[in-house]
Amino acid sequence: MDSTWVLSSKQNPLFKSCFLLMILVLASLFCSKVAFADKVFDEMSDQAALVMFKSQLRDPTQKLIWVGSGCGNWTGVSCGRVNGRVVGLNLSGFELSGRVHVSLCKLVYLETLVLSNNELSGDVPACFGLFSNMKVLDLSYNMFSGVVPSGVMKMGRLSYLDFSHNMFDQVVPHWIGNFSRKLEKLDLGYNSFRGEIPEGLLGLESLKYLGLSHNNLSGNLPDFGQPLEYLSLEANSFTGTLPCLSSSVESLVLLNLAENLLEGGVPTCISSLRALVHLNLSFNHLSYEISPRFVFSNRLAVMDLSNNQLSGYLPRKILESTEKSGLMVLDLSHNQFSGDIPLDFTELKSLQALFLSHNLLTGEIPSRIGNLTYLQVIDLSHNSLTGSIPLNIVGCFQLLALILNNNNLSGEIQPELDALDSLKILDVSNNKISGEIPLTLAGCKSLEVVDLSYNNLSGPLNDALTKWSNLRYLSLAHNKFNGALANWIFMFEAIQTIDLSGNKFSGYIPDGIFNVSLRFNNGDTNKGNPAVPLLDSKLSVVMGDDLHLNYNLSSTVTIDLSDNMLHGQIPYGLFELHGLEYLNLSYNFLEGQIPTNLQSMWSLKILDLSHNSLSGQVPENLSSLGNLSHLNLSFNFFSGVVNKTKGYWRFSGAFAGNPNLCVESVNSGDGCQTKDRALGPERAYEEGKEHGPISVWVFSLSACVSFYFVGVVLFCSSRTRNFMLFRTKD
Repeated sequence: MDSTWVLSSKQNPLFKSCFLLMILVLASLFCSKVAFADKVFDEMSDQAALVMFKSQLRDPTQKLIWVGSGCGNWTGVSCGRVNGRVVGLNLSGFELSGRVHVSLCKLVYLETLVLSNNELSGDVPACFGLFSNMKVLDLSYNMFSGVVPSGVMKMGRLSYLDFSHNMFDQVVPHWIGNFSRKLEKLDLGYNSFRGEIPEGLLGLESLKYLGLSHNNLSGNLPDFGQPLEYLSLEANSFTGTLPCLSSSVESLVLLNLAENLLEGGVPTCISSLRALVHLNLSFNHLSYEISPRFVFSNRLAVMDLSNNQLSGYLPRKILESTEKSGLMVLDLSHNQFSGDIPLDFTELKSLQALFLSHNLLTGEIPSRIGNLTYLQVIDLSHNSLTGSIPLNIVGCFQLLALILNNNNLSGEIQPELDALDSLKILDVSNNKISGEIPLTLAGCKSLEVVDLSYNNLSGPLNDALTKWSNLRYLSLAHNKFNGALANWIFMFEAIQTIDLSGNKFSGYIPDGIFNVSLRFNNGDTNKGNPAVPLLDSKLSVVMGDDLHLNYNLSSTVTIDLSDNMLHGQIPYGLFELHGLEYLNLSYNFLEGQIPTNLQSMWSLKILDLSHNSLSGQVPENLSSLGNLSHLNLSFNFFSGVVNKTKGYWRFSGAFAGNPNLCVESVNSGDGCQTKDRALGPERAYEEGKEHGPISVWVFSLSACVSFYFVGVVLFCSSRTRNFMLFRTKD
């Protein structure tokens, strides 16, 4: 039976075929099962690597939600469609900190790794060389240090490498331009890389974006042989002259070589870069005149040649055609340009910011400047411009900053300037402007910084200022303003600096209105005022997505009323300002005692009450002001004893000119030093006015009595009478 079956099966072709087919199916099912098991094993291996990587990080915001079986559901993780392996990891801006664990290197199929904008630190793992499929590697904006691992050389498919904004401090690796012929973007900026640019980068044909700014690179600035689109070498120590970059004539969009040590002139070949949009050559040692052939295409949007030694006249033609001009920012400040401001500048219709400060410019401000209707910033300060502020300037209705200080401008502030209702900064200090502040300026409600100091302005303070509700800085110093101080002068909520020194203000210092300013009262928990962030030393006015105006502004919280004609007592509330750092009331006619609540002024650094008529004792709690670095109470009428144990010896000359004040000396045995008060010319004049009429009357009466007494005595003398008679006869 069995042998017959075997024999028949061998002789039956159909049966043989079915048998073989069954074997193939079983084998296929077995292989599929094995492959499935391998795939599941690999996916689990990737997940395990990610879990290990995550376990070494700190995730304060809990953004890494990695749960479930499929990695495609994990935050920031991308998987391949075919094999299900992890091919992408993007954790940018997750606020992660800690070190990168080597388990990450087990993701051998990884093509994109983005860990930017975190707080990751330590070395970049050397095993990154296992990422043979890597195309994008972005570790920017972290705290990585050490060296760039040489394993990166094995990433032959890499097209995007960004290690910027870290703490690398090695020499730029020599292989950086040779390891990948597909590299398009390389950014190593904002580190501490040293040395010169590797030669391999100069001819890497695939390279389009090169960022090496803010490092310690040096050597002569080389030329590049490939068509770059972006080249930023800012803030290094490159020397030599400017290259023409002829290989990038049709491609280069941004060229930033600022803050280097480049010398020579600006070659006209730079203007041949047809695609150029952003040019920054500022803060170098460039010199000589600018050629009239230095003319760019209308694509140029930003041109910054500031802080060099360029001379001659300003270029009258910058673009091929002003009708299609795209220039938004023109900065030629801090050079040695001379002559007039060209009228052609008023035809740059797209201009948003014009910086010509710190030059040798003369003549008047062009009357057609109002044609620049998109203009947001005008800075013509520190020149020798004359004439008045052109009325046509109101056509720049989007103006945020008008900075004309340190010129020879004259005339008056026109009432029509109220049309500039977006104006934040008005600085016309150090000129010869006269007249009063127009009432119409109340319309400039956006003003934050107003500096009218060192002019010939006069009149009392008008109520226009009360409408400047955003005011942070006000200086009317060294003018001819007069009258009493208005009750609202300290009532600006955001005010930080008030300087009214060097005027003719009279009357009393207003009292009872010091609790409005958040800066003056910073830290006042009793009144419940919130803490106010410190005003930076530079005030930024945004002019676009990435354009800013940096306006130098002192961050000191200041009240300066010195050199006026104020009298009366110092208001008690003035010495309750916790945030005040600088208080100057010198050269007035203030009297009475210093308020005793000095301990409230814990932020005070400078106090000057000199040349007044203050009296009484020096408050002992004055020594409790730990931040006080300068004190001047000289030329008053203080009395009593200044104890040497209070540390007042730190303030040399602070008590001079107080005849009734005993100042204990650190080295003397008796401990006291007193000096007669020497009257200043102002005080002598005032006391002369007070006592002058009595002195003149006494002198006149004495002279008359003496004259008549002498006359009577002489007349009664016989010898005198004979002499007078003899002379009469003759």
